[in-house]
Amino acid sequence: MSKKRILRDIIGIFKDKASLLKANLSTKRGVSSIQVTVIRATTHASTSPPRNHFIAAIISAGDHSLPAIYACIDAIMDRLHSTQNPYVALKCLFIFHNIMAKGSLLYKDHVSFFPASGGHNSLNLSGFYDKFDVETRQLSSWVRWYANVLERNMITSRTLGSYISPSSRLSTNFDKIENHKGNNISFSNSVTEMESLVCLVEVICEAPESQYCQKIDLVHEIMILISEDYRSTQYHILIRLVELSSRVSRLSYLDLSELILCLSRLEGCRKKLNELFIRRKNDLFWEMVSQKKMDMEKVKYEREKQGLLLWNVDENCDELNWSSQRFGGKIQQFLVAAS
Repeated sequence: MSKKRILRDIIGIFKDKASLLKANLSTKRGVSSIQVTVIRATTHASTSPPRNHFIAAIISAGDHSLPAIYACIDAIMDRLHSTQNPYVALKCLFIFHNIMAKGSLLYKDHVSFFPASGGHNSLNLSGFYDKFDVETRQLSSWVRWYANVLERNMITSRTLGSYISPSSRLSTNFDKIENHKGNNISFSNSVTEMESLVCLVEVICEAPESQYCQKIDLVHEIMILISEDYRSTQYHILIRLVELSSRVSRLSYLDLSELILCLSRLEGCRKKLNELFIRRKNDLFWEMVSQKKMDMEKVKYEREKQGLLLWNVDENCDELNWSSQRFGGKIQQFLVAAS
């Protein structure tokens, strides 16, 4: 380890101690306790993920009390936006992700952010960059990507009207999905929902290529959480495919075209997804996507063929009318001349 790296780590330790001292001096003991927990969970010193008991304490603190929820979110966001250290930033995002996956509905509602509306809750880390060395530069790309995944997760959740649930509550059993058809979910905006789900998959596929970073414990744990989101996204896609397949003949030509494009984009992600989540390979999922896409393409082709046939009929009718008018005119001229 270089002297510059050692000095940087020492400075990071002093920053943590200063932050802890500031938090402990707060007159609001409840807020102070939460701030201390967040700081201890996101230290500069360790490259390991936050300890489970810290994450559990942050989640449980905001389970029932709105002031505690506000205090937790403020503490995490303030820590996130005041650091230039990629490890601290990744730990803050990791805690945020755990709240989104395991927190109460009340907690999730207040954690929810929408990038287009701005505000304090927007992650807005597209410009995050630590140029200290090669490792921090690579990790900075992970920070930007992870923040983008979480933002897209929340946008998709808003589009669906439900949160991307932890995969432990889900099933990719096709019989169960068939039985789930039409239950507890509105398909009035199925095309928009499918588009949003595919966008989430595409953002996940933008994961940085660095093999070195993937060996870091913190990054490894992050990928486990994101794989849970991916499985959940598969589930939501399958449900919508089953629903759409039952009424594909009633879809408009525009909706058919958009859905086929969405499924083509999804198929384009398959190779990258298999590389990212080796244990999450699901051939049945991809077979169903391919089959539903083929079904939609057949319906679209039949519509196009029918439209072409009608166009030819209309064109022939126009030619027949023009010919009859021309021929009728000549007969009238002949009768006038004969008289």
